[in-house]
Amino acid sequence: LVVSLDGRELAVGVLPVNSLLSMKLFAKAAGAKKAEMAAKTDVERSTGYVLGGVSPLGQKKRLRTFIDRSAEVQRTILVSGGRRGLDLELSPEDLRMLTKGAFARLCQEEDQEPFEGTRS
Repeated sequence: LVVSLDGRELAVGVLPVNSLLSMKLFAKAAGAKKAEMAAKTDVERSTGYVLGGVSPLGQKKRLRTFIDRSAEVQRTILVSGGRRGLDLELSPEDLRMLTKGAFARLCQEEDQEPFEGTRS
């Protein structure tokens, strides 16, 4: 998912498909005051990918990447390969190294109400 931080910077969040992104936690992880889903045109222009096929790898302009900490316990994870329907399998640590990313808590707890626009 591509998020706008304080309306000035775009960043990528990698999280399980069955989870909900917490904008509050994302902003905290990125050291920002506010996080919101990025506009489609901004996402496509910045990454070079079509919305729905945005990969954390090989972006036109490298965006800061945050990986939900739940990935750390997995041997491998699947991420978008840059096209709808194309996935890449790699270890969470390899993804972190390739993106120069960071592990952080990004997902809402299950008992919290989801916010509009935060479905993954």
